[in-house]
Amino acid sequence: MGELLQPMHLLVILGVAFLFFGGKKLPELGAGLGKGIRSFKDSMREINADHDKIEPKPANKESETADKS
Repeated sequence: MGELLQPMHLLVILGVAFLFFGGKKLPELGAGLGKGIRSFKDSMREINADHDKIEPKPANKESETADKS
């Protein structure tokens, strides 16, 4: 089957996008897409940093069974 997006496929997609949106709109779309991706990456970093700060409580089954008796 080969690669999913070969260079020729990318050229066709870019050509269709150019015809559909026009030359003036493409840089604006690219900038918006870049900002969106950057925002997503920053959010993921924040989530990972917050997750690392939270220390999970160790599960100790022996203490749970002793409490129930």
